[in-house]
Amino acid sequence: MSKAFHDVVSSEVVSVGQHLWRIDCYPRGPVLYSQEHKGNYVSIFLKHMSDSKSVRASFVAFIKDRDDQPSETRVRTYLHEFTIMDDWGWHRFVERTVLEEDYVIQGHVTFVCTIMVMRDATPVTVPPSDIRNHLGCLLDQAYGTDVSFTVHGETFPVNRAILAARSPVFKAELFGSMAEATMASITLHDITPSTFKYLLLFIYTDEFPITTEDNPSNSNEVLFDLLAAADRYALDRLKLMCAQKLWDNVSMDTVKDIQACADMYNCLQLKNKCVDFIAKEKKAKKSLVSKTIRRSPRLHQAKAQI
Repeated sequence: MSKAFHDVVSSEVVSVGQHLWRIDCYPRGPVLYSQEHKGNYVSIFLKHMSDSKSVRASFVAFIKDRDDQPSETRVRTYLHEFTIMDDWGWHRFVERTVLEEDYVIQGHVTFVCTIMVMRDATPVTVPPSDIRNHLGCLLDQAYGTDVSFTVHGETFPVNRAILAARSPVFKAELFGSMAEATMASITLHDITPSTFKYLLLFIYTDEFPITTEDNPSNSNEVLFDLLAAADRYALDRLKLMCAQKLWDNVSMDTVKDIQACADMYNCLQLKNKCVDFIAKEKKAKKSLVSKTIRRSPRLHQAKAQI
């Protein structure tokens, strides 16, 4: 504190967070409260001196004890929205008798204050990423493509760098020592055009490519084919997506086919879930038969005679 103006001791004006501040200490409280409390309390206030805009700031104040250490019992913290030329603080920060008995050394006492300006509560709005839309559009145009795949007579122009970045198998084929690395057109035989299209949609957008219309709930064939393609090109995320969709369709009519597909294409999580499903269904049927026998004496007797 530097200057005294009758009943207030004020600090120099300081700049914090591009705002101007001043700390006011009232040894006997401000006029508004001094009569109410008979001047028995020391008050501390933080005044916002800027006349441009309001700001949120945290105000921390404490007293140093006689060992020159912060007093843990006299620490005050508050977060306040300061308007233009506004002030806020504690009009009963500490009793004068307590201050004189515990903190004053040779007529002096030290108050330490901290001002922390908070960031604007309404930051600049950042829209969600649209990179998927931009990359997905590349599939609809031949711009920048440098290799094509032919699948049963249908041609798919693509960007080899994107395929290589997404799949280690494509990376080895398109940039390794294999013959495909120097070919402008590659022919595939063991995949259907629709499955390859779904594969490319996932590679370019990282989203599950099959809609409800593409794959009715009573058919898993499209998912089986896509799971096989995902396994072939080491697209583990797509494999798990297919596994989840197949698990959503599981029933006693479909579980064996789903389990066989999961086993063939190294989808261990889906395989284990199918095994558990079959075991639980068998246990439930066994329990149901047992309860039926206990409730039907005639059936029990007939079984005993047999």
